[in-house]
Amino acid sequence: MAEATPLRADARRNIEKLKAAAVEVFREKGLHAPLEEIAKRAGVSAGTLYNRFGSREALIDAVVPDLAKDTLGEVADKALTCPDPWEAFTGYVQDVCRIQASDPALNDVISRRYAAEQLAVVCRVTEEREQEIIRRAQEAGALRGDFTREDMLFVWWSTAMLVRNTAVVAPDAWRRSIGFLLDGLRAEAAHPLSVGALTPGQTDAVMRGFGESGAG
Repeated sequence: MAEATPLRADARRNIEKLKAAAVEVFREKGLHAPLEEIAKRAGVSAGTLYNRFGSREALIDAVVPDLAKDTLGEVADKALTCPDPWEAFTGYVQDVCRIQASDPALNDVISRRYAAEQLAVVCRVTEEREQEIIRRAQEAGALRGDFTREDMLFVWWSTAMLVRNTAVVAPDAWRRSIGFLLDGLRAEAAHPLSVGALTPGQTDAVMRGFGESGAG
């Protein structure tokens, strides 16, 4: 197989400028931000962007996975090293929601708005760590036993919608919502529910629909 032709220096510079601009614009406006705006900020044509990356998902995969891995990994590490399982769980939820409220790009990542390939790998690792955070709180008798990781996704989805729609008029509204939620998840407050949690397959279907609709 023939080796790929090395990129010229100007082409490499354009790629780096596009990646830097993409990080800035995505974090300001979310992963749905116009690609033309990214190209303009990088000082290149939209054609150059599409020539180098081909699609929005490819551009997302080029710049967002490392950001998500570092930021979400840090809050998961903090929770998993916290000696109090309930404090670890509530702290993790609050930290993730704070990230959603402060970073539109990561809000889209956390709520699974886009399903870029490399980003999906980061999300799967995050889900595994969330499951451990949930398990610890349940085994300690602090978190109601019927709460699942799929239920956690509803927390992220509802927070995503809330922060997108209250950012201008009430940017801290999510804190009140999460406060009510966490009080209701205490084991001593639990009552039997008439509806079960979504299955992983149902959750995947909902996530695909959420991304396709561009909800929020």
